[in-house]
Amino acid sequence: MSEARRPERVGEMVLRELSGLLNRALRDPRLRGVTITSVAMSDDLRHARVFFSHLEGSARAADALIGFRSASGFIRRQIGHALGLRYTPDLDFEFDPGPERAARIDALLRESRVKQ
Repeated sequence: MSEARRPERVGEMVLRELSGLLNRALRDPRLRGVTITSVAMSDDLRHARVFFSHLEGSARAADALIGFRSASGFIRRQIGHALGLRYTPDLDFEFDPGPERAARIDALLRESRVKQ
């Protein structure tokens, strides 16, 4: 039973470490305003899909993706060193439109309350 949860636990550890790297070590201006929303690990722990959002929404997502790709070697090294896993996972970065969509829905709901 604990093996079934291992990808989730490792995903949470990768999320924490990557969030810390964004705050303290990654100085790329394309990554300012980026928040890691979730990490989905493969069952063999060799691949991770990292979902992120940006304060400025999808308009800056392409720049952030380029920033992540240029720093991916550094990020992998740091994560591998911090977590001590047998294999450091390959990281695939994807923009998460969820927070932006939630903010839009919230604004629409507030607008409908005002009209009533």
